[in-house]
Amino acid sequence: MSRFSETNFNGLKALVRVDFNVPLDDKFDITDDTRMTAALPTINKVLSDGGSVILMSHLGRPKDGPSDKYSLKHLLPHLKSLLSGKEVKFATDCIGADAVEAAKNLKPGEVLLLENLRFYKEEEKGDKGFAEKLSKLGDVYINDAFGTAHRAHASTAIIASFFPKDKRMFGLLMESEVNSGQKVLNNAEKPFVAIIGGAKVSDKILILENLLEKATDIIIGGGMAYTFCKAEGGKIGKSLCEEDRLDTALQLLKKAEEKGVSIHLPSDSVIASEFNANAQTSTSPSNAIPDDWMGLDIGSYACEQFANIIHKSKTILWNGPMGVFEFEKFQHGTKEVAKAIAEATQNGAYSLVGGGDSVAAVNQFGYSDKVSYVSTGGGALLEFFEGKSLPGIAAISE
Repeated sequence: MSRFSETNFNGLKALVRVDFNVPLDDKFDITDDTRMTAALPTINKVLSDGGSVILMSHLGRPKDGPSDKYSLKHLLPHLKSLLSGKEVKFATDCIGADAVEAAKNLKPGEVLLLENLRFYKEEEKGDKGFAEKLSKLGDVYINDAFGTAHRAHASTAIIASFFPKDKRMFGLLMESEVNSGQKVLNNAEKPFVAIIGGAKVSDKILILENLLEKATDIIIGGGMAYTFCKAEGGKIGKSLCEEDRLDTALQLLKKAEEKGVSIHLPSDSVIASEFNANAQTSTSPSNAIPDDWMGLDIGSYACEQFANIIHKSKTILWNGPMGVFEFEKFQHGTKEVAKAIAEATQNGAYSLVGGGDSVAAVNQFGYSDKVSYVSTGGGALLEFFEGKSLPGIAAISE
């Protein structure tokens, strides 16, 4: 069992770092509360034990100190409803007298939300003094913010050192993120397919290099596929291409061949006359796209090709869409990949979906409950699969 599950929080004040960096519309209504609901099991366990919870988070990227736009007070009504109407108090600061007073007077079963940590420059700088002030608010420190685990910020990494080993721990969300990531990275049942999409090869070089040591198959989709197609001598028209990464793409293909890893590029593409939701469309082999056209999605043969590989897999990692799925005309490839992953999962494969766009896609197409695990961490998950040590994890586990 984990340290968190074994701990009885009765009478303790738990200082919990959550990732409540949720999108808000212009009326300050939350448009996607995934990150908030993901933290509920940890919060509820502390409360049901008879403890109290002090929540700290950042929201957005405030430039010059406090501002109404980035205040966490906008999350209060929704947080109360998620906690079945429990009393949630709010401190207008995250350190200072207001926060200290509110934390001191917090009773078992109550929740306190602190104001945005990033109203202080010291948070992102990983300032020790700032971390120490935060640490004084609680008896135990729980990091449940996987989305910020790759940042060496005061509240995610530095603060842990002010608590003894048995008083610092991962929350349930963080535990499940770390466990599912390690399962795929270190204990993957073969065949293991990694599906890597997105626009740029440069964003994914490190993850591709690390996966060459682990995966049996790597499927490449999205805009980055055309850099590989061009590197192999194909004609890609006006498709997205990183000219300065053509050699990198060739090196990755050569490395894969040496290691016996199969890299799969889309055999055909849905092409468009321009980058536009209503553009004229056609189809073409991915390596023979006419001069004035661009690839914006994988084609029907590629969908079939990729689905066959996914169906044979025992472990699946998906990071990045297959095309411009925000436009209805170019979402078929991403939807078909999501469907194939759901089918493979149903037949016993373990599937992990992570990275903003892939998560948005499984949610949009209704497959989020049909895959094994949907990660809340974008950049954190990417760095985890690049094989890097994440400061937020290292601070607790080392």
